[in-house]
Amino acid sequence: MMCHRRFAVLITLLVVLTPARSVAHEIPSDVLVQMFVKPDGERLRVLVRVPLRSITETEWPETRPGLLDISGAASQLRAAVLTKIAGQLEILEGDRRLDQPRIAAVKVSLPADRSFDSYDQALLHVTAPPLPDTLDFVTQQGMLDALLEYTIQSPESAFSIHPDFMMLGVTVQTTLRFLAPNRPERAFSLHNDPGLVRLDPRWFQAAGRFVVEGFFHILDGADHLLFLFCLIIPFRRLRTLVLIVTSFTLAHSVTLIASAYGMAPGALWFPPLVETLIATSIVYMALENIVSPRVERRWIITFAFGLVHGFGFSFALRESLQFAGSHLLTSLVSFNAGVELGQILVLLVLVPLVGALFRYVVAERIGIIILSAFAAHSGWHWMTERFAAFSRYRIEMPVFDAAFLALSLRWMMLLVIVAFAAWLIFGVFGDVSRKRSKEANTFH
Repeated sequence: MMCHRRFAVLITLLVVLTPARSVAHEIPSDVLVQMFVKPDGERLRVLVRVPLRSITETEWPETRPGLLDISGAASQLRAAVLTKIAGQLEILEGDRRLDQPRIAAVKVSLPADRSFDSYDQALLHVTAPPLPDTLDFVTQQGMLDALLEYTIQSPESAFSIHPDFMMLGVTVQTTLRFLAPNRPERAFSLHNDPGLVRLDPRWFQAAGRFVVEGFFHILDGADHLLFLFCLIIPFRRLRTLVLIVTSFTLAHSVTLIASAYGMAPGALWFPPLVETLIATSIVYMALENIVSPRVERRWIITFAFGLVHGFGFSFALRESLQFAGSHLLTSLVSFNAGVELGQILVLLVLVPLVGALFRYVVAERIGIIILSAFAAHSGWHWMTERFAAFSRYRIEMPVFDAAFLALSLRWMMLLVIVAFAAWLIFGVFGDVSRKRSKEANTFH
């Protein structure tokens, strides 16, 4: 019995003290995948580079512990490309999914290799002879490169790609560059599983994507929703709300489009400043509701704050514009349309709710004060937190050069156009509407 106990203790110690081989195969936390996609005649070439450490569950042959046997690992490398790269890529030509690719080349590279800085260098590097077996190649630091070739019908086709590389790491960042014939190179930065990405979308595809994005952005934006809520608390008549919401729409459309075309400051302090001003707009509008809400000036103030909110929309849209293709203006207008659809939905829900609250629960004036106080409380906390973040940045005066002068002139021209449109909508048409309203009241 004693011998059995000693044997069990010995086995337990061996299990505990023996290093686990699986530690070397843990899924890495951050993985960067580099890709080039180029139609070339009757084939679509895809160049891919992934860290070798992201290929887990593979026992690599070694010359010495930690050093890869390059020639001896040829079959494992090819199998890894087939299952972990090609097997996780879905590519469409139009609406037709392409067949599995031919693995034209597989190669391991040193971590200092810079050939994937351009397509031509990467192609030349991957198709070159492999590294010599005499090289001390550290497996956990190396890169795995591959050239995949898909059979296509035409290089002018519209291509889409779904790179799902989540089995390579906990978080995966994919940089993809698409080189279409006779068109500028298009770059994408994709996070984790991005879904189906249209590399060269048609205008209606871009429009559909950005309408949906704008719709859900306004529904997900707590600060934008709270600002909209403050707008409608004291004014719930359709004609009044149309005037106010149109003012907000016109203003944020201007700054959103201007920002997308590079007219917004690129300094690091600008986004936190805008976020602080958005919170300030909520506080101001809520306090105005408490003190003296007046529809005559509400649309003017809404227009001013709408300019600020437009910059906020542009920050959320900045990363998504890579999916617009050559349809930037169409995508911006579509995003705005989606925002407006979201705002209309919010109005259709909130206006009856607030009206019912004031009719059956609390008197209107008291209800306006209570709801506005809650909004002001939330906005104040956001404002102080965002101002603390903004105050960490150092603001430098702009350089008054030719570029600054040109930008200033563009902004002045844009503001003149906006002022004219605002006068036309809220001045001329507004006066006509007011006159008709007075005449109708006189008739009755």
